[in-house]
Amino acid sequence: MCTNRTPERESKRESRLMNGIQAIQQALAEEMRRDDTVVVLGEGIGERGGCFGHTLGLWDEFGPERLIDTPISELSFTGLGIGAAAAGVRPVVDLMFMDFLLDAMGQVVHQAAKMRYVSAGQFHCPMVFAVTIGRYRHGGPHHSDCYYPMLMHIPGLKVVLPSSVADLKGLLKSSIRDNDPVVLLEHKSLLSSKMEVPDGENLIPLGKGNICRAGGDMTIVAMGEMVAHALVAAESLAEDGIAAEVIDPRTLVPLDLEMIFKSVKKTRRLVIVDEAHETCNAAAEIAAQVACSVFEYLDAPVRRVSTSRCHIPYAPPMEAHLYPSPDKIETAARQLLGEAAVVVHSGRSTG
Repeated sequence: MCTNRTPERESKRESRLMNGIQAIQQALAEEMRRDDTVVVLGEGIGERGGCFGHTLGLWDEFGPERLIDTPISELSFTGLGIGAAAAGVRPVVDLMFMDFLLDAMGQVVHQAAKMRYVSAGQFHCPMVFAVTIGRYRHGGPHHSDCYYPMLMHIPGLKVVLPSSVADLKGLLKSSIRDNDPVVLLEHKSLLSSKMEVPDGENLIPLGKGNICRAGGDMTIVAMGEMVAHALVAAESLAEDGIAAEVIDPRTLVPLDLEMIFKSVKKTRRLVIVDEAHETCNAAAEIAAQVACSVFEYLDAPVRRVSTSRCHIPYAPPMEAHLYPSPDKIETAARQLLGEAAVVVHSGRSTG
């Protein structure tokens, strides 16, 4: 689990163990109680409680006017949400899977993302598109993808990718309060993962990354579920005296480049881990930004560990072969330092 090092988390606060589904339930309930303009739209999110059970209990408290069960038509109810946002409502549009967002892409790109621009700031689009991403229990090619790089390309959208249950709650609340359209990427692995979540508001600002593990020998930037894999790899590297700094950007747009650049200047080596397909992914953007801004600090080429450019198979062994893993991350890290074990003196690597 990625440990948040911000002062708010470091203070002594009560926390409770919960999974991602409970964190979503809690965040939605708190925001709907706080602001009566917050509504949720989606397929089966009413009395049934949603595809993952993440809206269970909300129907009894808020009813059908604020928990709106929709037909199976992503394009239409996404448009409904955008119109509501323009009229002063704060919708959370639940699209279940990232793959299904593609059915509503015209509305997202041409309406939500451009509303502020084409209206010269007269209208805003304060809404959240909530989607699950990533492999989980072998969902196959229609339920497993991470298409967020194409969303990063679109001006006007914010793209949020939590790596822990606590961040999922905090970033969801911040996304609901934001005045621009936000795509919240909920990794399926978080839905059933139990982690400590601080009580209270625990708002996490968009655009602020997190140093999950400090180190001086290399920087590993990882996103979503890949943060957990990077931390496992970093622990293994530490057994040989290699101190890897693990950074979780938390949001891909806006991206905390300042934190990444500062770390690269210190460690002089960079590995980027991204579950999206390797061509034109978030890791490629981060690598390009580092090359443009802090290239002179690098002692070795940037290495990327990403999912192969192939559709996601159902067969578990084939699926596992495509994805980044702690072993693949560790191998990439060791390649940066050379094949020999690294001897560390005074907190700096001689490799």
